[in-house]
Amino acid sequence: MGSEGLELKIEFCGLGFNSPLVLLSGCVGFGNEYTRVEGFSHRDVGAVCLKGTTLEPRLGNPPHRIAETEGGMLNAIGLQNPGVDHVVSEILPGLDFSETRFIANVSGSTVEEYQEVTRRFDDSPIDAMELNISCPNVKEGGVAFGNDPEMSARVVEACRGVTRKPLITKLSPNQTDIAENARRCIEAGSDALAVINTLMGMAVDIESRQPVIGNNQGGLSGPAIKPVALLKVHQVYQVAKRHGIPIIGQGGVTSAEDALEFLIAGASAVGLGTGLFYDPLAPARINLGIMEYLQRHQLGTLAELTGSLRLHQ
Repeated sequence: MGSEGLELKIEFCGLGFNSPLVLLSGCVGFGNEYTRVEGFSHRDVGAVCLKGTTLEPRLGNPPHRIAETEGGMLNAIGLQNPGVDHVVSEILPGLDFSETRFIANVSGSTVEEYQEVTRRFDDSPIDAMELNISCPNVKEGGVAFGNDPEMSARVVEACRGVTRKPLITKLSPNQTDIAENARRCIEAGSDALAVINTLMGMAVDIESRQPVIGNNQGGLSGPAIKPVALLKVHQVYQVAKRHGIPIIGQGGVTSAEDALEFLIAGASAVGLGTGLFYDPLAPARINLGIMEYLQRHQLGTLAELTGSLRLHQ
């Protein structure tokens, strides 16, 4: 049975997805890089999240920007991108929207910038928008929007006012109460949640006694963060299910077993990121494993798995 089988087709925020797999922002550029990989097919993925986009072009952080760690990777790219106008006018026209869904990643350093980037993507063929609220708020001393529920809600509310396209808020794990943040974002108008963004971390060069990353710290991704991500998905699901809000569960997924864990914990879709760097053909393999699981357990739909976690009493 092929990975494009009906068993894995889902509806997410009113959008039809080929499968529950979403390629995560920052890992597939602006959506056309993976078409160069022999054997890769957009039919194996439900959606592709484009690279973080700001209002004006950004050069990003000084090197080093990436460092491999035990069971994961640190990155501090710094949102290098050509700006939203270039993405809308030059990049989106080159994408094949008949093959899969494309989700813009909206980033900014002020509420007003988030709103304006959202406005410009609203007047484009993009299918949905992911709000990257882990960006630092320059008006509040650099505190990340996503680490404060009030600031998170302000961003969502501002963006909700300028678009009717689905908004997916990407929640940070670097906060005290992620469930409360999720509640505030839902009430402000978020249609879905992506759980989680990277954890903050550091690597040290013992010879120079300096951080390996030029930005001193970076976002930790990969298998090392999966246990944290699963717990956060479970916690957010307790809030999201009351509002009928779907979750993209992400953080360290490299296998069908990983994806199934996220679905059981409460996700409706599953994000693939760091794992794509060493296995760009992972989606087809993971889809096959999910289908085999459904058949083995005589389940007709993925929805039967979402939130089916049986907690110990």
